[in-house]
Amino acid sequence: MKFKVKTNKSMSDVVRTVGYSETYLQDGGQVSVVKKLGGDYPRFHLYIKKENDGFNFDLHLDQKKPSYGGSHAHSGEYDGELIEQESERIKSFFKGA
Repeated sequence: MKFKVKTNKSMSDVVRTVGYSETYLQDGGQVSVVKKLGGDYPRFHLYIKKENDGFNFDLHLDQKKPSYGGSHAHSGEYDGELIEQESERIKSFFKGA
């Protein structure tokens, strides 16, 4: 699920605010962060990219780790009730910002 928030916070402030960790810089200035839901999986996986007036988010739920070595493929969910709830939780931190 893709969405945008407007804020003048820094990338590190945004990551801390939404409660995610394990920051990795991706190609194109995008940052990859996760929020575990117990053990290592399932976990929310969020890509964040800075834009002029805020940040673009791309959220999905990783159900399990990649099934074979060298693969980035996983069992991911890109929509549904849990994704919607998490996106609303994230957006709530930036309302009125």
